[in-house]
Amino acid sequence: MISSHDRHEVVGEVIEVGSGVTKFRAGDVVGVGCIVGCCGNCRPCKADIEQYCNKKIWSYNDVYTDGQPTQGGFAGAMVVHQKFVVKIPDGMAPEQAAPLLCAGVTVYSPLNHFGLKGSGLRGGILGLGGVGHMGVKIAKAMGHHVTVISSSDRKREEALEHLGADDYLVSSNADRMQELADSLDYIIDTIPVFHPLEPYLSLLKVDGKRKSITGSFIGSMKETEEMLEFCKEKGLTSTIEIVKMDYINTAFERLEKNDVRYRFVVDVAGSNLDQ
Repeated sequence: MISSHDRHEVVGEVIEVGSGVTKFRAGDVVGVGCIVGCCGNCRPCKADIEQYCNKKIWSYNDVYTDGQPTQGGFAGAMVVHQKFVVKIPDGMAPEQAAPLLCAGVTVYSPLNHFGLKGSGLRGGILGLGGVGHMGVKIAKAMGHHVTVISSSDRKREEALEHLGADDYLVSSNADRMQELADSLDYIIDTIPVFHPLEPYLSLLKVDGKRKSITGSFIGSMKETEEMLEFCKEKGLTSTIEIVKMDYINTAFERLEKNDVRYRFVVDVAGSNLDQ
């Protein structure tokens, strides 16, 4: 089993299936994201946007239907309803697939929901971390002109040279902010802390879209499957660092210092947890 540093993006092998399972069989490489349960009866559930169900069950720090705590990717094994399991496309490395189950679908979902998948659009990615770097990659693969918006010049080279962004905008540069006013079709905000929104709204064209990633950090199971196929088709991967369980405390210390490019992936199966 492989999990990303958020422990809610888990990839592993199917060991056993129940009698009612039709989508998977033993030996399949599969993924589980943030959700492992929902009510199935509310309007979001019936509309296949189960991530908005008020009775959803998180894959970690929650209580499953059997009364047991959910432990996410830090567990040695998981029992999950087939609805919340996705097949990892053939040829996609498990360690690459794990971060896509949250960071990937978090940016794919708003682009899909607001009809922004067509080529030729001009988009802004606000923040360049685990989610933001996948935003750049996915938007570029859709044929968009991508501007990374950041508070400093620190990640300029990373954005332009390594991730392939088209432009880099430092939000404190008033002249450049004015230059790019009324130029973007959308902004995907990946900054995980409170910050003022007003400075960025002028960058949007009239009727431009803005998606602030707060509240639900994910997409639907249908979007997750679409996103994985899209990433496989376009050859997209996330930038990761693989660690073992005995490195977890150090990894968290580094996370607090923002010292990771851009996702830690924990190799649970290879960590000899029984010793």
